[in-house]
Amino acid sequence: WKTGQHTKKAHFELFFRKNPFGGSYTLFAGLDEVLKFLSSFRFSQDDIEYLRNTAALCHCEPAFFDDYLANLDCSEVIVHAMKEGSMVFPRVPLITVTAPLGIGNLIETTMLTLVNYPSLVATNASRMVVAARGQFWEQTAGASLPRSMTPPESPRAGALSSAKPRKSMQLSEGGPSDFTRRKPKCVEFGLRRAQGPDGGFSASKYSHVGGFHATSNVLAGKLLNLPIGGTHAHSFVMSYTSLDLVQDAKVQRVDNGEMVLLLPLVRKYQAELEWHDTNEGEMAAFIGYASSFPNSFLCLIDTYDTLQSGLRNFILAALALNDLGHTPRGIRLDSGDLSYLSLECEYLFHEIGDRFNRSFFYDLDIVASNDINEAVLHSLNKQGHAITMFGIGTNLVTCQNQPALGCVYKLVEIDGEPRIKLSNDLDKVLIPGQKIAYRLFGEAGWPLLDYMAGIHEESQPAVGERVLCRHPFIEQKRVAVIPSRVVKLHSLVFDGKNGIVGELSSITESRQYVNDQINNTRADLLRYVNPGEYKVSVSEDSFRFLHNMWQQETPVTELR
Repeated sequence: WKTGQHTKKAHFELFFRKNPFGGSYTLFAGLDEVLKFLSSFRFSQDDIEYLRNTAALCHCEPAFFDDYLANLDCSEVIVHAMKEGSMVFPRVPLITVTAPLGIGNLIETTMLTLVNYPSLVATNASRMVVAARGQFWEQTAGASLPRSMTPPESPRAGALSSAKPRKSMQLSEGGPSDFTRRKPKCVEFGLRRAQGPDGGFSASKYSHVGGFHATSNVLAGKLLNLPIGGTHAHSFVMSYTSLDLVQDAKVQRVDNGEMVLLLPLVRKYQAELEWHDTNEGEMAAFIGYASSFPNSFLCLIDTYDTLQSGLRNFILAALALNDLGHTPRGIRLDSGDLSYLSLECEYLFHEIGDRFNRSFFYDLDIVASNDINEAVLHSLNKQGHAITMFGIGTNLVTCQNQPALGCVYKLVEIDGEPRIKLSNDLDKVLIPGQKIAYRLFGEAGWPLLDYMAGIHEESQPAVGERVLCRHPFIEQKRVAVIPSRVVKLHSLVFDGKNGIVGELSSITESRQYVNDQINNTRADLLRYVNPGEYKVSVSEDSFRFLHNMWQQETPVTELR
């Protein structure tokens, strides 16, 4: 301000240098909050008085506060950005800002914090959703029986038949797809482990953009209109100590509205199946829960013994509910060997479904939680499982494998003059000047590479025309592309005094956009191990300009 630099027209780019989690792509998120911030940016009188009295600024002239800061806003700020939810790659700007140098610098930190975490958690969510989908195989014969269902030498009267193999079983990752089995969904369970309530809210929002189906954060569901989901707690089960607590629990019969006691029905099925050793407190809890939520009956079954008590108590209550016309939802596993336990549960569901002719047992959800991360999801796919929904918390919202994305905000031009930042670290060398970024698509329909050209270059990529694409720094790396489709990546989103341009994408629209891109990208980019590399290139003119400027700005060492 004192030297007049603050009024110079500057151009900044917000980008990152490396994809997170060892992957090949990143999802851009947070644009909506950036635009809200720019729209309301002002220094209040309280802000100014605070700054005036800080040790760092108390020596500044009154005019700096009363004339400059008091009247500062974003009326001269022009912003172009990629679409919310875009699949993005290193060095390609997510956002570009053209503004007077002073305000352009002042908004840097907030811009970064509004993009870094949302993009990181959306990417983390997307990778988990991709991992959870897995590959499925329908096996109708030859599967070995679960240990718990191995037939005894002399079966008791009324015991379940164990002669048949499993009706369905997930086998190794990479096998033929089974389109009859539901692909697992992911639900965000992270609020209690997030970095504060603000971090928890942001995680709920942007994990949904990344592809998560629902959140356990009820406030986020209310404010953002997100689907909410969850289960009861272990403490709920533990609070019931006797069946006497639910002897009067009733559920309304669907067909005639009659209120019917649940406990006698549960006892009837317990006698028929000869399951006399289940935990009665847990049985009481499930009956109490069923009487309160007969149409969304989903139980946490690992409080005492998953297979010998929890699973069986759920089945008894589920049969009773179904007698009255209600359809139970499923179970949740929160500990133990999730692969083995889920398959055991599914097998018993199918056995019970066949025995009592209850088709809903083939549609029950098996929800799994317990410190699930991307590696666990891939491991489960290799082991085989019957899980239909994953509840993921800590490792999603804290981004366990990489806690920060590393976006940067750099000046690339001042008063029409390109600027460059040099470094001994090649990744930190800045590509100077304003640029136009394009995505070039091939004949197969998916993106081939991203291509950047100087804003004043006469030749820009066009469909059907050969384009020479250069690696920004390595002269030997180049490729010629004849694109079947060319997409300009940035659009005007904030126009100074006119404010926000166009309508912001809804969370649902951004989520669908993410899904469409994931389904239309090269399979190798989605690999967990050794993913493919997506090319980011520059034009021939930009390559030459970069290297010429690099030499001009680098001092020549003189040796004597």
